[in-house]
Amino acid sequence: MGYEFQVTVDSAHPHEQAKWWAAALGWAAEPSDEDFIRGLVAAGHAKESDTTTFEGVLVWREGAAISDPEHPERPRVLFQLVPESKTVKNRLHFDIRVGDKREDVAAHLETVGATILHRGAQGPSVWITMTDPEGNEFCVS
Repeated sequence: MGYEFQVTVDSAHPHEQAKWWAAALGWAAEPSDEDFIRGLVAAGHAKESDTTTFEGVLVWREGAAISDPEHPERPRVLFQLVPESKTVKNRLHFDIRVGDKREDVAAHLETVGATILHRGAQGPSVWITMTDPEGNEFCVS
């Protein structure tokens, strides 16, 4: 029996990270249902402090998710708000697999806030290790 899962990433700024990663992967940030949120607040099931506004839209403060609209079977990625910043190397990271376009993709990601850490190779595998705007490592291979 297989289970459905999502990948959850701790984040200081989940909505900004969701927007950045959605663009980096060619995915989409999942839309906010402002009427649903307002209804829960009005009914006393949530507090105003549970919400925030991101780019003019009412959203849940605690997190934002992205998904691949062309492949809904793929796991979604949730960026959740945590109070502490990243302090050590990730135990899990994303690999963006682009083949021969790796240098072009890495250069583009660098212009939108990523940082190149180093380039690596092992046998036929070649990759560029980078960090996203919050310092989370990922590879472009």
